[in-house]
Amino acid sequence: MAKQGLTYTQILSDLKKGDYKNIYLLAGEEPYYIDKLTDFFHQNVLDESQREFDLTIVYGKDTDMLSIVNIAKRYPMMSSYQVVIVKEAQQIKDWEPLQYYLQKPLKSTILVFAYKYSTPDKRRKWFQEIEKSGIYFASDKLRDYELGKWISEYVRLKNISVDDKVIAMLSDFLGNDLSKIVNELDKLILTLPKNSQKITPELIEKNIGISKDYNVFELQAAFINKDILKANRIIKYFGENKKANPFVVVLSQLFNFFSNLMIYHYLADKSQGSVASELKINPYFVKDYERASKIYNARKTMDIISLIRETDARGKGIDSNGIEEIELYKELIFIILH
Repeated sequence: MAKQGLTYTQILSDLKKGDYKNIYLLAGEEPYYIDKLTDFFHQNVLDESQREFDLTIVYGKDTDMLSIVNIAKRYPMMSSYQVVIVKEAQQIKDWEPLQYYLQKPLKSTILVFAYKYSTPDKRRKWFQEIEKSGIYFASDKLRDYELGKWISEYVRLKNISVDDKVIAMLSDFLGNDLSKIVNELDKLILTLPKNSQKITPELIEKNIGISKDYNVFELQAAFINKDILKANRIIKYFGENKKANPFVVVLSQLFNFFSNLMIYHYLADKSQGSVASELKINPYFVKDYERASKIYNARKTMDIISLIRETDARGKGIDSNGIEEIELYKELIFIILH
C-alpha cells in the first residue's frame, strides 16, 4: 500500500535510506521539488558505472506509454535496480497501458514520472493504481504569505540568517518561483563577506540589483509615513528603471496591500496572530496595517483601490491619451497622499 500525502522531505528521507517504491508520480505547478527529486533518482540510486547500463531517461513528447511500459519490464544488468525517468510526462497522451503494468510491476524497476506545471486526472484507474502501490507527490506552488517562512528556513539550514526587509525585497522582486529564489539565495551566500552569516539589503542591492531604498516595500512605507518626498523619489526611480520595476507588478503589489488594509478595517480581532492568519501575511508586517489604518480610513482605502484599478487600466492604454507611466505614478501617489 502506498504512503499517502508524503512531503518532499519525507520522500527524500526514505530515498536516502534506500526505501524505494516501484512507481513515483511527481506532479504539480511547482517544478522545484519535482526537479530535486528527479535529480536524486538520476544521481543517487545507481553509481556512475551502473547508470551507463541501468538508467533510462525518456521525454513525454518523444515517446508513448506502451514504450515506457516495455522499458519498465526490462531487468537490470549491473545493479539490483533499473531506474526509468520520464521527463515532461505531462505531454504523454494515453496513460491507460500503465494501469495494467502497475497491477504487477517489476520489483527491480523504479519508474519515475516528472509531470510538471499541472496535475493528472485523479479519477483515472492508472492514477488509482499509483496511489495503491507507489508514491504520488503533489508539488504545489507556495502562496505569497508562505514565502517568508520558506526563505528563512532555507537559509537557516545553511546557517545563514535574514531579516524581514530582506524577505520582502526578495519576495517582491522574485515572486514565488522557488528555483529562481534558490538560485539568487545561493548566489548571495557565496558572496557573503568572510565571517558573516547574514544576508543584508546592502548585499542584495550589490549582487542582485534590487535597490534597498527604491522598491515597492519602501513605497508602501512612504505611504504609511505620509512621506511625500520619499514616495516621489521612489516613483522617479521606477520610471527610470522600468525593467526592474514593471508598472503592472508595482500596481499589483500596491493593490494587494490596500486590499488587505480594507480587510483589516473590518476585522473584529486585530491581535497580531489573528491579523496575520486572516491576511495570510508574516506577523512582522501586521504593524504596517495597524499604522496605515490610522491614516487611511475604510472610505479612503476603497477610493485608493478604485484608483489603482483605474491607473492599471490607463497603463494598458484604456482612456490614457498616451500618458506616460511616470505621470500615472505621480497622479496616483498625489491622490493617495492628499
